[in-house]
Amino acid sequence: MFSIGENLSYLTMLPRVTMKASKLTKETINAIGVYERDFPEFNVGDTIAVSQRIKEGARERLQVFQGDVLAKKGTGANRTFTVRKIASDKIPVERIFPYFAPFVEEIKVIKRGKVRRAKLYYIRDRIGKSARIKEIVQTKAQKEAARAKKAAKLKAAPKAAAPVKKEVSETSK
Repeated sequence: MFSIGENLSYLTMLPRVTMKASKLTKETINAIGVYERDFPEFNVGDTIAVSQRIKEGARERLQVFQGDVLAKKGTGANRTFTVRKIASDKIPVERIFPYFAPFVEEIKVIKRGKVRRAKLYYIRDRIGKSARIKEIVQTKAQKEAARAKKAAKLKAAPKAAAPVKKEVSETSK
């Protein structure tokens, strides 16, 4: 173990990873204009495709990051989820997405996974077939029931009222 007076110069040799991340609070989410996201419900183990908006100079484009959901963390405004994909040359890439981030355009569920853990960090140590997640196969009847349930949920949800803009009248001088 290290004592308090010991030289910790080895810490300067470690690579530094810095990220520009602003803390998302309820106030900042409301200021951005994101009140509720219409993302499909997904769980740990599912394979999802996250479309994110990327700015390159004056241009703006959508980039899709498709992979398995390893973890979901937090509640409310600070909710995040971790997605892992295997890139070219079998190099794993993980990204942590804030649920309410304005650059996340949409999320599509590609397939549902059957897992028995809340966090799949053990997948990081696995290679090849042992890193696969078993897929939940649904019958046509189950898919139709899920669609009907989703349609009923959309009908039952009250529509959000549009924000009322106050008109400012000019006063005479």
